[in-house]
Amino acid sequence: MTIDPEKKIAGLLVPLFALRGRHDLGVGDTEALSEAVEWAAGNGFGAVQILPVNETGGDHSPYNVLSAFAIDPSTITTHPSWLPDLTPPEYRRITEKVDLRTLRAGPVDYTGVKALKRELLESAWKRFRSGDGRGGRAKRFSHFLEQHSSWLPDYTLYRVLLERNGLVEDPSSWPSGQRNAAEARSWLAGLPSTERSAVEESRLFFAYVQWIAFSQWAAVTDLAEVLGIALIGDVPVGVAAGGADIFACPGEFDPERSCGAPPEKVFKSDPFTEQWGQNWGFPLYRWDVMARNNFLWWRRRLRLLRSVFHLLRVDHALGFFRIYSFPWPPRRNSEFTGLSEEAAREKTGGKLPGFVEHDDSTPENRDANERHGEVLLQILDSELGPHRLIAEDLGEVAPYVRPVMARMGLPGFKIPMWERHPDGSMQPGGDYARISVATYATHDHAPLKTQWREWQEGVTRRGAEGEGCRRILSELLTFAGRPDLDPMTPFDGEVHGALLGGLLGCNSWIVIPMITDLFGTDQRFNVPGAVGSANWTARIEHPVGEWTARHAPLLAAWRGMVQSSGRS
Repeated sequence: MTIDPEKKIAGLLVPLFALRGRHDLGVGDTEALSEAVEWAAGNGFGAVQILPVNETGGDHSPYNVLSAFAIDPSTITTHPSWLPDLTPPEYRRITEKVDLRTLRAGPVDYTGVKALKRELLESAWKRFRSGDGRGGRAKRFSHFLEQHSSWLPDYTLYRVLLERNGLVEDPSSWPSGQRNAAEARSWLAGLPSTERSAVEESRLFFAYVQWIAFSQWAAVTDLAEVLGIALIGDVPVGVAAGGADIFACPGEFDPERSCGAPPEKVFKSDPFTEQWGQNWGFPLYRWDVMARNNFLWWRRRLRLLRSVFHLLRVDHALGFFRIYSFPWPPRRNSEFTGLSEEAAREKTGGKLPGFVEHDDSTPENRDANERHGEVLLQILDSELGPHRLIAEDLGEVAPYVRPVMARMGLPGFKIPMWERHPDGSMQPGGDYARISVATYATHDHAPLKTQWREWQEGVTRRGAEGEGCRRILSELLTFAGRPDLDPMTPFDGEVHGALLGGLLGCNSWIVIPMITDLFGTDQRFNVPGAVGSANWTARIEHPVGEWTARHAPLLAAWRGMVQSSGRS
């Protein structure tokens, strides 16, 4: 697919898990995404952005991945029309044991969904393994094993051991001899032949699941290309501390510190986050070690993702310059909530959260951080090709980050409320750099409708807070080309349409409203720092097949605005 920043386009951000498709089993899948791609092509979009699809662990966060290479099995469409090794009678037999209506109705029940898909995939594997449905597929599976031999063997060994050890995502607590790939290969070689054969059979099953996943994702990519839709994937900044990557390459990660983000005013979800920041729990990269093999792990990761996606958003690109980190894992956060820095030092032996390798306190540190980030982003950019890397640069942005990105021609993000002139006034969208991506909210933010309501409620407060809320409402209406509207005008209707039009009118190469901002709903997908089942489980109320009928007037207006903005 030709990627040309001179051709402005409109994109749509939609978390895959939130989609409801024709045959989904309680979570969005490849078929649902295919439906969304077809729908997008008919409604003026040129891109569809999703969140990471790598395999996740027990918290189901798409940014806490068990593997930087494996695709999460929950994304697989397990209907026989997409899974040729599964017969319709067998599909019915297995799914009839489950209350599908309940599973599909509410938020994602990951435990139930994954158990059901696991049984369906195991049934398909048995039929494939027996030869009943193989034909030429056996050769294609063998080719897949060969093609992915750089990561798949260690991943499948990890997955087998994860299950043997009760799904405890902490190899350091596993029996001696199983805690990393090098040890585990020796352990496997020493098993009795019958037990070793059983382990190898289980490894082949996990490889089969990945073959099915990559095959289905290739079909989605092909469809998107035919329809002229660029698929935008997402590269998480870190990997799970107890995941397959650390198991395979322990020397390339530093488990002593846990990466995260410093405190920010925009995130006040809990006292710990407000005081100390976000503690994501991912180990730091040992960049010096990775440099010795020319960052091979990163290169392989990006090549694999590039085979599925046309563009990639690299999460928290600021972390490639310097990363904020904690000297304790997330499970200890509660111990530090409310503590003074002195009391925290007593608990950690003198260490506090801070930036690594360097903070920006001296010119020398700033220069070192700038060089570090530019080198790493150049490596990523060289693997993906021109204009295929989008750097997520939101948060506490060091002064050298955006100049580096500008030199490299990497688009960053423009959120109108945050783009300000030195005097504090909101920057017009027409002044945005062409090489940029504009949006009102990401998956980490409240939808625009929610923010609008909160600002209007804030207007009633006395003093600076009330004045600030009224000012941002007025600024956004001016940004949208409707300064004549009263800031207290309700969001639904005229304001919503104007704000969408204002976004489309930006000079940015791509504008990407979230699905909730497009439809004007207040559904939220993630609250940073919050703990519980509400994150990453919300599903869009209606199936993709009903979107056009349910939002017909809005979509007609949207298509007209896309046309007039030159993004069709």
